[in-house]
Amino acid sequence: MTLRFPVMLFAAGFGTRMGALTQSRPKPLVEVAGKALLDHALTLVAEAGGGRTVVNTHYLGGQIADHLTGRDVAISHEAPDILDTGGGLRNALPLLGQETVMTLNTDAVWAGPNPLTQLDAAWDPDRMDALLLCLPKENALGHKGEGDFIATADGPAQRGPGLVYSGVQIIKTGGLWDIAEDAFSLSVLWSDMIARERLYILPYAGHWCDVGHPAGITLAEEMLETHGSV
Repeated sequence: MTLRFPVMLFAAGFGTRMGALTQSRPKPLVEVAGKALLDHALTLVAEAGGGRTVVNTHYLGGQIADHLTGRDVAISHEAPDILDTGGGLRNALPLLGQETVMTLNTDAVWAGPNPLTQLDAAWDPDRMDALLLCLPKENALGHKGEGDFIATADGPAQRGPGLVYSGVQIIKTGGLWDIAEDAFSLSVLWSDMIARERLYILPYAGHWCDVGHPAGITLAEEMLETHGSV
């Protein structure tokens, strides 16, 4: 199978929750089970048959560029300011080359079916402007909170305590051009889609671990040992 959409990997953040681990290296290059977080994400893309792939950078972006030397991955560097997820995605659209794209956070590790393949198979552009992959809280290791989205069976989603957003989605990006700010979260676009009943969620049956903080490294490695990698 080949993915129908280009993939945007978010890798520009400062990684402040990682403390000393990110004082001299960007969070996407922190290793879990001997492999950089960025490479865990790129493996998902490759195994799903992904094509055009773009990584955004800002903090210590030169290290990520060096890490990707020789690979068929485009870099969207954000300077002088970081643009957040919405601004970053809009900035990378010329490199992505399509209006509908997949996005994937690089600070998580997965154990189970390929999340990109699952999303691609469930995408229905006639009903959806975005499809977000989410998990029950018990399968979202390292995540603190009450969840992000709720939905009736096969219906549009609303914000609320329920499933946890995994950082993986398919999204139509046309609405990004209507937002005046340079730096903004994709949550702004989601709010408009929710109001129009065009945002959907897809439950994920496997396991996922947030590696945005040091304790997440151990949790992720234990998860991979117990459940296996994707």
